[in-house]
Amino acid sequence: MSKMNLRLKLFTLAVVVLTFSCKENKENKAEETSQQEETDNQNDQKTYAEISIKKGGNWEGREYIDGEFENVSHVEVPEEHTDHSWYIRYEGPGWENSQVGYRLYLDWRNAIDIFGKKTDTMVLHKVGQDGFDSYHDEADWGMDILKAGKSLGIGSYGRYMNDTVAHFRVVENTVAKVSNSENSSEVKIEYSGWNTGDKTIDLTSTLTIYPEDRFTKAELAPSEAISGLTTGIVKFENIALMQKESENGEWGYIATYGAQTLVNEEDQLGMAIFYKTKEVKEIIEGPHDHLVVFEEQEAPVTYYFLAAWEQEPGGITSKEGFEADLNQKLETLNSEGKLEQ
Repeated sequence: MSKMNLRLKLFTLAVVVLTFSCKENKENKAEETSQQEETDNQNDQKTYAEISIKKGGNWEGREYIDGEFENVSHVEVPEEHTDHSWYIRYEGPGWENSQVGYRLYLDWRNAIDIFGKKTDTMVLHKVGQDGFDSYHDEADWGMDILKAGKSLGIGSYGRYMNDTVAHFRVVENTVAKVSNSENSSEVKIEYSGWNTGDKTIDLTSTLTIYPEDRFTKAELAPSEAISGLTTGIVKFENIALMQKESENGEWGYIATYGAQTLVNEEDQLGMAIFYKTKEVKEIIEGPHDHLVVFEEQEAPVTYYFLAAWEQEPGGITSKEGFEADLNQKLETLNSEGKLEQ
C-alpha cells in the first residue's frame, strides 16, 4: 500500500471517528437537555400525576424481570400483573400537589395510600427509582406513611356485601390514564367486567387533585345501578371516628385523627371523607374500615378525601386544628357545593 493511500485511509477513519463522537455528544447533550426540561417542568407544576411501567424486560409468571421504568400516559394492566409484580413503579398511578401525594394499588387490592411530603416541590417522578419500595424509608422528600393492610386505605372504593368489602379480585380488564393541566392533575381508571357476587359491571373512577389544599375529588361512574358501592377510611385501634353534617344537611364528613402512621408511635395524621348526604345510604363499621356506603344508583357519585400529615411544611399539628380545617371545608361545601376553585 502506498503512503498516499495509507494517509487517505487514516484521514477517512479520523473523520468517521470525529463525526461519530460529535453525534454522540450531541445526542447526550440532547438527552441531558430533555431530562433537565422535564425536571424543570415538574418543578414548575403545581400538581402532577403519573404512571410508570417497566419496559425492556420480560414476564416470568406473575413477576416482571429486568427492564427500566418509563412514564406513560396510559396503561392496560397485563393479565399477569398482581401485587408485588415489580412492573409498575410504586405499584400504581400517583398524584400530588405541594402538600400531599397519593397512590392507588393498581391490582386486586385497589387501596389508596398516602405519601407524606416534607417538601412543597413535586417529588413523585423520583419515588421508587432508587429501589422498588424505598419509599417505605424516610427520605428528604418524605415517605409512604399509611399502612393500608386489607382496607381501602383512604378514599378508595369497593362493594360492601356480606359484611365485608369486595375489592377488585375479578376484573376482565383495567385501563389507567393520567393527565396534567395547568390547574389540576387527573387519574382515570376504567374497570371492565368487575364481578362481585351477583353483579358484573363496568366502573370508571376519576381522581382529581388541585393546586390548593390536600383533597382529591373522586367520581365513581358505574355502568348500571349497584348496591353497596362504598368508600372508606382504614380503622386503627384507639382512634375515634369523627362525624358531622353541614348546616343545610347536604354534605357530611367522617374523619379520624391521631397516631396512625408508619413513621413512629407518636406521628400524627388526619384523614377525612366528605360526601353528599343524598347519595349515601349509611355510615357503618366494616372489618377494616369506617365505611360510607352509597345508595344504589346508576348516576355517578362524587366525594372528596384528604390526608393531613403533621410533618408537611406548614402542616396541621393538632386534632383541634384538623377539626377546624374540616369544619371550614364543610362550610364551603354548604355554600358552594364544591371544594375546588
